[in-house]
Amino acid sequence: MQGSDKGMATAASLQGEDLRIGIVQARFNQAITQALAEACVAELRALGVSENHIRHVTVPGALEVPVALQAMADSEDYDALVALGCIIRGETYHFELVANESGAAVTRIALDFQTPIANAILTVENEEQAWARAEEKGRDAARVAVEMANLMEELQ
Repeated sequence: MQGSDKGMATAASLQGEDLRIGIVQARFNQAITQALAEACVAELRALGVSENHIRHVTVPGALEVPVALQAMADSEDYDALVALGCIIRGETYHFELVANESGAAVTRIALDFQTPIANAILTVENEEQAWARAEEKGRDAARVAVEMANLMEELQ
């Protein structure tokens, strides 16, 4: 029913208590991805996710993030996952390849496993843009993960 709130939840649930969240962080552009991770973990904690319910692993780069996400999703140990990375445009086609393939793989895993994945793999033109977004996108990823984990629980 377009234009109607009938049957729709009135507010997103950002209650993180009892949720289990997996985070996969790419180490490439590590200072930026570490800032993403720190903001994400701090926000998860602020939303009530217990420290011992957060599993944070690192992988070499954005193309390796989906492999770890898939293993986590396959384990069924997590209510939601978070992908963290930073792809900065260079002078070659490699930027497009990494951005497109990592993004498509993250989406495919979320759909295949019906596990919410907050995709905070930054795709930016330069390091300045990455730094301008890192903290906010890390926090956003945490909120998306918690909200979607709660929504999936409600829908099942």
